[in-house]
Amino acid sequence: MKKAVVLLIAVVVSLVFTGGCEKKGAEKPKDTASVRKAPDFTLQTFDGKQIKLSDYAGKIVVLEWFSNQCPFSKYHHETANTMVTLAGKYKEKNVVWLAINSTNQATSQENMDYAKEHGIAYPILDDRAGTVGRAYGAKTTPHMFVIDTKGNIAYDGAIDNAPMGKTTEVMVNYVDKALEELTSGKSVSIPTTKPYGCSVKYAQQ
Repeated sequence: MKKAVVLLIAVVVSLVFTGGCEKKGAEKPKDTASVRKAPDFTLQTFDGKQIKLSDYAGKIVVLEWFSNQCPFSKYHHETANTMVTLAGKYKEKNVVWLAINSTNQATSQENMDYAKEHGIAYPILDDRAGTVGRAYGAKTTPHMFVIDTKGNIAYDGAIDNAPMGKTTEVMVNYVDKALEELTSGKSVSIPTTKPYGCSVKYAQQ
């Protein structure tokens, strides 16, 4: 009888500790947001200059998926002047701004003419093959990515919450907010949003 009681106690203790271990293992660690490294790339501008992402190591890099044929991109360059203004605002704060055009039917001349007409001083990169756009998962024009000084994607999503300047809420420019935080040594408080705009017109594979 005594042996049976001892055995029963041992089984209960074993179950308690085993259960406790399983519960602890099932808990998700806190503050373990997934970190995504920005895929490196080498592209040429539409006037033939080579740009490597790795050349900007240690800087904050903004990638703007761009199409001069898309009304949403055109709004931010022809009406609101969003992109050029932001690029200028952070130019002296260790921030590099790059536009990428993954539209398969884009031409070099129309991109160069558009940049000149609308005062786009930063490079527009030729990704008509769609390799870089697919690597990043760029879905729309504009689709924005902000890369921090460690080479991680700190922000992925829309330029703002007001497609074509329209919103029922207080307008928030997500990229401006992310850059303000990063250049102040803070973490990005809104790391992802849903991008809006025209779908990227990738070349067929």
